[in-house]
Amino acid sequence: MPPIPGSGLAKGLAVTLRTMTKKTVTEQYPDAQPELPPRTRGVIGLFEENCTVCMLCARECPDWCIYIDSHKETVPAATPGGRDRSRNVLDRFAIDFSLCMYCGICIEVCPFDALFWSPEFEYSETDIRDLTHERDKLREWMWTVPAPPALDPGAEEPKELAAARKTADKLAAQQETARQEPVQATERHADDQARAAERPTRAMGDSKQQTDQPRTDQPRTDHSRPDQNQPNPSPKPDRPEQEGRE
Repeated sequence: MPPIPGSGLAKGLAVTLRTMTKKTVTEQYPDAQPELPPRTRGVIGLFEENCTVCMLCARECPDWCIYIDSHKETVPAATPGGRDRSRNVLDRFAIDFSLCMYCGICIEVCPFDALFWSPEFEYSETDIRDLTHERDKLREWMWTVPAPPALDPGAEEPKELAAARKTADKLAAQQETARQEPVQATERHADDQARAAERPTRAMGDSKQQTDQPRTDQPRTDHSRPDQNQPNPSPKPDRPEQEGRE
């Protein structure tokens, strides 16, 4: 059956009429900022205090867009007779976002949590050479990093928190034991004095020798040897000889 002439136009007008009655969802950027998800990969922020210049992020970057310069500095010993230490001091930390492909490898491999994703995306430049941002700019973007989401209530507690809580509980128990020892010593001393007061005292005329003597109101029985006053038992008569023996 051939299509009715003008049916396609009628369907298109029907879609237009249905759309005209719905509420618009267009966001008027830049007057209205978009609501980005918390894990948006906008730009990389640097928390400089955590950076130890281990160069791991620069070595693992597949685009080689991270530039790090540093120098060594001697730290004097904290105690007399100690040995001086040396540490790396960060001089430059820059990222060329014209080369960055936002893979996030540098953030994942950082062992000291110095790099974070920021949802900031308004950093376009008219010159491509201006897309290499230094550490001052990266630090400004650090304050736009959203807070991490809350942990699952049923998730296992991190090992770091468990170890820290165990150490804190052990220290609190030691302090509580040290605080209770004087009180317990005082209570034991008071109990000893009370028991000493309740213990019966010995008479002045009595002595240890008198108390150690055996009692005389009961007869003494000694089964080791017979009594001398009793007669000796009669000797057992000899066995009579057999009759008929001469």
